[in-house]
Amino acid sequence: MKNLIIKETSQRSFDFISKHIDVEDPKSLIVSTSTAFNIEKQFEKSFHCIVNLKRVNDIRWINKFFEAVNFKLEPGGLFIANVETCALRKRRILNKYPSGINWGVYIVDFFLRRVSPKLWGLKKIYFLFSRGQNRVLSKAETLGRLYSCGFEVIDEAFLDNRLYFTARKIKDPVFDYSPTYGPLISLKRQGKGGKPIKVYKARTMHAYSEYLQEYIYKHNDLQDGGKFKNDFRITTAGKILRKFWLDELPMLINWVKRDLKIVGVRPLSAQYLSLYPKDFCERRKNYRPGLLPPFYADMPKELEDIIESERRYLDAYDKHPFRTDWRYFWKAFDNIVFKRARSK
Repeated sequence: MKNLIIKETSQRSFDFISKHIDVEDPKSLIVSTSTAFNIEKQFEKSFHCIVNLKRVNDIRWINKFFEAVNFKLEPGGLFIANVETCALRKRRILNKYPSGINWGVYIVDFFLRRVSPKLWGLKKIYFLFSRGQNRVLSKAETLGRLYSCGFEVIDEAFLDNRLYFTARKIKDPVFDYSPTYGPLISLKRQGKGGKPIKVYKARTMHAYSEYLQEYIYKHNDLQDGGKFKNDFRITTAGKILRKFWLDELPMLINWVKRDLKIVGVRPLSAQYLSLYPKDFCERRKNYRPGLLPPFYADMPKELEDIIESERRYLDAYDKHPFRTDWRYFWKAFDNIVFKRARSK
């Protein structure tokens, strides 16, 4: 088995795999396949580990494949696979072709294999001709799909121009049939009364990034202002949209629907709320979130300061609602327009 793995991949890849599993263990399934069928047809009910040597890029129905692996693994079982991320693909293409030609090849490749699968009307044409093979995938989308299918990533390494990862089965798949996958996205947030609402924004992150908040916090922690440090989920275009606040414009839909008001506490995800004190989480439920949070009036740095800023706002709002929102609005307006406060 060792020689077969090395022949299919490399010595470095074998070393990564063997670090986590015994490749000769009969309860370890090692395949090189792009179809879920070859996982589902196994007679063994469950495995300690499943290794797929084929790139994730060549799997058309990625989530179905990950779900099949999940079902064939025992609780806590390991899944080892690899992907050529879009960053690695870009480097490979630019290094492969002569200077001047390489960027032209890269731009065409990016549109055909990265953009077109996400555009309505072109998606079906793309899959008809490509059969889903050699797709361009970001690290964020790959790991996000893993987390949505019930895994957590415990190890990763860049080997042979691919990202190898080891993931542990921790639960059943969530079967999300409407992930954020277009230019306009809706994010699950907590509204007034603890009611779940969908907040609309322009896409600034790779698809399936919403499943990686726990992963990002574990590996990156928070920077000043309460955002995640070195967040690889944000796209290049997303950084531009955030700089000029264009990503926030669709939230006006939530204002029209009365899910949000102009000034109020920030609508937060369940993962981010878990960082708040429980008593304050309960208090926040009594208020409608806002488009402009107290953050832009006070400009706090640390998470504790952000929470304290929201406490002060709610204390003042309880006494004088209209006066408080009016005062916070103009303070936020001054910071945003004249002091260039921006989301990162």
